[in-house]
Amino acid sequence: MTALWLYLLFINATAFLLMALDKSQARRGGRRIRERTLLLAAALGGTPGAWIAMRTWRHKTRHAAFAVGIPLLFAAQAMLLIYATAWRTFD
Repeated sequence: MTALWLYLLFINATAFLLMALDKSQARRGGRRIRERTLLLAAALGGTPGAWIAMRTWRHKTRHAAFAVGIPLLFAAQAMLLIYATAWRTFD
């Protein structure tokens, strides 16, 4: 179970940093990170990191895929994590 928590820490930090980098590039007019890359990082378990970054920098908050998709992904991932943690206690 420790590996799972380490993975979640890594993927959330990655999602957070990707969103921060994309916002920085948007301000500078530089090369952007694709939305599907940002959403993939969130879908792989990084929704808390992506959500915190969205709120911190007010980035992608008007895009429905992010404004609705990130909270929905988070709810699904939270249910899976609760299920996996609860199932593990019965072993």
